[in-house]
Amino acid sequence: MDQFWNITLELLEGFGQNCMLFGLTLLMAIPLGLIISFGSRSKYVLIKAPVRTFIWIIRGTPLMLQLFVVFYLPSLAWGISFDRMTAAIIAFVINYAAYFSEIFRGGIEAIPKGQYEAGQVLGMTKSQIFFKIVLMQVVKRIVAPMSNEIITLVKDTSLARVIMVPEMLKAAERFTMQGLIWPLFYTGVFFLLFNGGLTLLFSYFEKKLDYYKG
Repeated sequence: MDQFWNITLELLEGFGQNCMLFGLTLLMAIPLGLIISFGSRSKYVLIKAPVRTFIWIIRGTPLMLQLFVVFYLPSLAWGISFDRMTAAIIAFVINYAAYFSEIFRGGIEAIPKGQYEAGQVLGMTKSQIFFKIVLMQVVKRIVAPMSNEIITLVKDTSLARVIMVPEMLKAAERFTMQGLIWPLFYTGVFFLLFNGGLTLLFSYFEKKLDYYKG
């Protein structure tokens, strides 16, 4: 029993790294993704083309490769080194901002043009139309795809172990080297509980947003 609790405590310590990576990624990737979505919808080719190319590259390459690039390339090319968690955060933020930007873009483009025209008739500026009329309708439309990406993010945090971030699966792998296999499967309980809580939270948000019909 003592062994079980000791292993649980070590896994919880590793899971704290997963949670930190998850939280910081969300905090930075969501607003960055919104900014990128504006760039991808720009009328100016000099803005739109590089932004769309960036999204294509990030979405078309594995997150694991991006982790290696962010961690090793600055040191090898420019002599700049990041600690392992910082490199993981940078890679995750870039990756998920690209995915979130496409979700935002799809949500914005799904709003009927009549909504914008109605705001213009009322004498509202473009920013007022977006924040007072469009934004909540966009949120309503993107809750489901965003929830899927966010739940995927929870699981993807385990990839940080490839650059030796001491997250939970990394801790579990250490126990397997000692002949204990069950801690590896035990990590699934933590992910299931965390994602179960997120699923309930997103269901609550969807019900709250039901009155925003579009």
